[in-house]
Amino acid sequence: MEPIKTIDKEYLAWITELSSRYRQSQIKAAVKVNSEMLRFYWSVGKDITERQYDNRYGSHFYENLSRDLSLALNKKKGFAPTSLKYATYFYRLYKPLLSNRRQLADDSEEVNHPQHVDEFDLLNSQQLVGKTDDPNRRQLADDLELLFSIPWTHHQKIIDKVNGNAQKALFFVRKTIENNWGRGMLVNFLSTDLYEREGAALTNFATTMPKPEGDLAQEYFKDPYRFEFVQLNEEYSEKELKDELTSKLTQFLLELGKGFSFVGREYRLSAGGKDKYVDLLFYIVPLHRYCVIEVKVTEFDFPDIGQLAGYTAMVDELLNTPVESPAIGLLICKEKNTVMARYALSRISTPIGVSEYELTRKQLPEELQDKLPTEEEIEQGLNKMEQLGTKK
Repeated sequence: MEPIKTIDKEYLAWITELSSRYRQSQIKAAVKVNSEMLRFYWSVGKDITERQYDNRYGSHFYENLSRDLSLALNKKKGFAPTSLKYATYFYRLYKPLLSNRRQLADDSEEVNHPQHVDEFDLLNSQQLVGKTDDPNRRQLADDLELLFSIPWTHHQKIIDKVNGNAQKALFFVRKTIENNWGRGMLVNFLSTDLYEREGAALTNFATTMPKPEGDLAQEYFKDPYRFEFVQLNEEYSEKELKDELTSKLTQFLLELGKGFSFVGREYRLSAGGKDKYVDLLFYIVPLHRYCVIEVKVTEFDFPDIGQLAGYTAMVDELLNTPVESPAIGLLICKEKNTVMARYALSRISTPIGVSEYELTRKQLPEELQDKLPTEEEIEQGLNKMEQLGTKK
């Protein structure tokens, strides 16, 4: 069939809109299928746990269950034993979070006998999520709904890494959704201690920012920052470190986290006949604040805070519009000296955080190091190739 040939802009725009609408419906359908499958796995894990089938039927229980389900469903390939085993892990990991969830039923007039409401039914009941005035229970309800919003393979990776810590697992579920992590990116962050580092920077946000915004800002700053992509000699300078950070800006932004937008490096601020240069200037989009980052390869000292406070004041004066709130400063140093940093932060009104950084250098295994040519051997080989090329 020949496509309709037309220059009708309205018609062409409609075709584009239909295509977009169709793709969105496909995505929604895929999400819905994934959600229902996860709820099924939850129910499987719940049944196995409550009926203690894995204990009653011995070590081959999951293989037998897989075979019996395949026969019952008349499928050559049913549910793999591994997936069924992870269904049990899935339920047992998050079950402790449900201890307070049952109380949600008390807030709904539509539930006739809340004391008999099954916890799996609660997880399926969207109406109960919005029927409570308690912010803690509302947050719990919302968090539990997130469990059915990421792929099953993501859950398996999370289960493998969190050692039964439900709060840590939920943290990575949230991060996966917020940042749209694929499985590879999730595995990458699971291999670090991101959960422990998130929000761990030493700051004065509690006293220099309004509470809701200060709490949110705290979550943006880690301690320490891990620069695993940096390749430097043992004796590196501050300039070399900053060069590496900006040359690998994408990785640096991933380490900073979602919401940071790069503005410039060695950003010039001019006032009073003087030029000052900010190491790294970012914009935190959700907070509508600039973030001035200073990097020091030395231990923290008092003058560092004064310098950073001066830079943030200049940014407020020279760059802020009525939309922006006062800038935040972040000092990333080799050693932060917690006692001295607390003293420095306690008497200033500028919102500032202090964190350390760590460099991780990936080295070749020892068994391979002896097998690689030395620099002299490489140079000799290049000379021989050059000589052969000359003769030709």
